[in-house]
Amino acid sequence: MSVTDPQPPAPDAGADAAQEALRDRIAADSLTTRRDYLRIVATVSGGLAVGGVAVASGILHRHGDADGTPEVKKIADRILPGESLAFRYPGDEDRAIAVRMEDGTLAGYSAVCTHLACAVLWRKDRGSEGELYCPCHEGVFDARTGEVTAGPPPRGLPKVILIEQIDGSVWAIGTARSGESLQEGYCRQRGAGTPPCEALRAGTPATRPGPERSERA
Repeated sequence: MSVTDPQPPAPDAGADAAQEALRDRIAADSLTTRRDYLRIVATVSGGLAVGGVAVASGILHRHGDADGTPEVKKIADRILPGESLAFRYPGDEDRAIAVRMEDGTLAGYSAVCTHLACAVLWRKDRGSEGELYCPCHEGVFDARTGEVTAGPPPRGLPKVILIEQIDGSVWAIGTARSGESLQEGYCRQRGAGTPPCEALRAGTPATRPGPERSERA
C-alpha cells in the first residue's frame, strides 16, 4: 500500500465505550422487564390459586348459603321450551339462570361456577337436552340436576327454586345449596310448618320432589 493511499480512521475509544454502555443498558432493561413480567405472572397466578382455595373451602360467599327467608321475586312473564333466562337472585349480586327444556321441565341454578366463580352459560345445542357450561376451565353441569358432568368443579350448582303460575309467569321463591333438594332448601328457608315440609320431616318419599322437577303454585 502506498503511503499516499488514504488511511482507515483510527478506532474511536469513546464511541466504543458508549456503544458498550448502551448494550449494557439494553440488557439491564430487558432483564428488568423479564423480572417485572415474571413478578406479575406470579402475582396473578397466586391470586387465582388463593381464590380457588377460598371458593373450594367455603371462605367466600356461595349462592344459596345464606340462612333466612329470601324474597319472592317474579323473573319472567313466560319462559318457553328451549329458552333460558339470566337473572339476579336472591340478591342483586347473585347471578342466576333459568332454563326450560324441550319437554317443559323448568329449572333454576346459580350462574356462578363452583370451581373459580366464573360465569355459567346455557348451551342449548350441546347433548340431547343442552348443558350448563363454564368456559373458563371447561366445567360442565347437568341441565336437569345441576350436578357436575365434566371438568374441575368440585360440586354441583346451587339451585334456585322456581314456580310457575297459571298465567305462565315464573317466580323465584328460594334457593337450595349444592347437594340439597329443592324441598330441603325451601323448608330450611321457609320453616317446617308448611305441608310440604311436614311431609319431608315425616319422611314421606312421595312428597320429595327431585331437583329436575319444577313446582307449580
